[in-house]
Amino acid sequence: MASYDMDSGAAVAGVLGFEGPRSGESTDANVIAQVTAGLPVASVDRLASAVAPDDRTFAFNFVARATLNRRRAEAKARLTPHESAKVVRLAKVWALARDVWKSDDAARDFLHRPHPLLENRPPLEVALESEFGGPRVEAVLGRLKYGSAA
Repeated sequence: MASYDMDSGAAVAGVLGFEGPRSGESTDANVIAQVTAGLPVASVDRLASAVAPDDRTFAFNFVARATLNRRRAEAKARLTPHESAKVVRLAKVWALARDVWKSDDAARDFLHRPHPLLENRPPLEVALESEFGGPRVEAVLGRLKYGSAA
């Protein structure tokens, strides 16, 4: 995966709204710890409202509808580590898209529009599909950010 000039851990924490690292802990280590413990359910809603504010079903890309609704009703409910990893994967893509495009609307447009380097599939679809999709979309965004053909 390409390296970018932004601290991806800090960007993810900002997008998802969780606490920063403890003293002596790196931001990336903090994100890993949060994923392992399971992110708060509110992280899904926060990311969904940022990436797809007009799509009331978008959160169900991360957690099945019945499961998410049940967890929303529980106090202090958390995502599983697998669900958390998927949320963080898209949060990284979202943070980088915002960094590249400099606006939420332009970042959303990029994520929802088919892209030739992704077999004419929308980057959002590719990023959500599997653990390999996020880095592919990040690579396209890196090419856009640093001026190579994308």
